[in-house]
Amino acid sequence: MPLNAGHRARIALGVSYSGQAYQGWQSQASGVTVQDTLEAALQQFTQQRVSTLCAGRTDSGVHALMQVVHFDTEVLRDAHAWVRGTNSHLPRDIAVEWSMPVPDSFHCRANATSRRYAYVLRQSEVRPTVDAGRVGWTFYPLDGDAMREASQYIMGEHDFSSFRASQCQAQSPVKHLHAVSITQRGAYWRFEFEANAFLHHMIRNIMGCLVQIGQGKRAPSWMHEVLLARDRDAAAPTFSPSGLYFLGPRYPAHFGIPERTPAYDWLP
Repeated sequence: MPLNAGHRARIALGVSYSGQAYQGWQSQASGVTVQDTLEAALQQFTQQRVSTLCAGRTDSGVHALMQVVHFDTEVLRDAHAWVRGTNSHLPRDIAVEWSMPVPDSFHCRANATSRRYAYVLRQSEVRPTVDAGRVGWTFYPLDGDAMREASQYIMGEHDFSSFRASQCQAQSPVKHLHAVSITQRGAYWRFEFEANAFLHHMIRNIMGCLVQIGQGKRAPSWMHEVLLARDRDAAAPTFSPSGLYFLGPRYPAHFGIPERTPAYDWLP
């Protein structure tokens, strides 16, 4: 396998995956993680050990439509070869969607200006079957206007301690939530969130509150009370990971990083 002797290139990949079979992104001793599986595939392709960094770690059961990773390597391959070669060693539920060389100054996490997530929720009297593990579920009907009103209370820069998991390692609970959108198509609700960064379980904890408000168990203003409490016990229980998708980060335009992959378009 040809090498560019003495020179290391930095490669960025856009990766999509179904999180159902994995214990999250982050490498663990079990090896049953997306990072471990991707790095094993890269090692088989390059015949060298490859260490990756990702734009945003995902939990067990959470999916990604465009996880961005980068790594340094001496192996010379064109962009299509990185995609095809790595995918030939990956299981069916993980795929490299694109590849591109990036400057040494690029860092998939530090250079991200924002991150985007979607939560897909099925509203139905019957539990999910063919979409089990890919959507959240609510038995009761939801009031979209109430949930949209509630979401306005958390827009902007706030201390999101009430929506932060106890094991969160972020240095600060203060984040800037740029956008929230809530739409319905048939039995499926789609919630989209964009922020400069997210706390551990932040979206799933927000979802727990939005669903209670949508079901009429709480008034929209309760979201403001929860936010101001800065206390995890004030919020709803953490919602299921099944319907949560990392849509991907955004970067300054000069890096030329794609903002979406074909996988993005299958969501309701």
